[in-house]
Amino acid sequence: MSILKKGMTGAPVKRMQEKLGIGADEVFGPGTEKAVKAFQTGAGLKADGIAGPDTFMAMGLEELVLLRVGTRGETVKTLQTALGLDADGRFGPATAAAVTAFQTANGLVADGMAGPATLAKMDAFASVTAETVTRAEVRPDEMVFEPEPLPEITGTEVVAPAPVVEAAMSEVVADPPEVAAAPEEKSVWGRVKGWFS
Repeated sequence: MSILKKGMTGAPVKRMQEKLGIGADEVFGPGTEKAVKAFQTGAGLKADGIAGPDTFMAMGLEELVLLRVGTRGETVKTLQTALGLDADGRFGPATAAAVTAFQTANGLVADGMAGPATLAKMDAFASVTAETVTRAEVRPDEMVFEPEPLPEITGTEVVAPAPVVEAAMSEVVADPPEVAAAPEEKSVWGRVKGWFS
């Protein structure tokens, strides 16, 4: 799942730090964890210091939302309701299949992950707009970075993704055909490290 937690580094961490109004050094350390917990407490969220989709939505960082197999929470429930599914808040294979079908029907890259480009097409996510999709792209100041691929989720285990999976890690772009060519170069999630530490 696409979360930020202590030990991770990269552009998504920096963006969150900027939103929290703390030193934006791209490193999710104890100070960032403390700030995330304080924000979560103030927003009525579970104060675990781990920033995921519900925290990103509450922060107004919709560009960091990436729902995929293994993701849980209220944002997943909203997605499931929008897709006409039983809203249990757990993104599993049935939700991935429904997302893939929705993406196919809407001319998006059909990867089964719901990022800003997918959410922007749903009325249930009115705060996710075309501008959000643009913000989800890598900014020029984030280009110098040795990316680490998103982990693949199998059950409750996080494992390193297979090379084939790496080619389809993100659909968070304004122009879907470019995603198929080089998704990791476009999505801010390609600019994070620490998945496997």
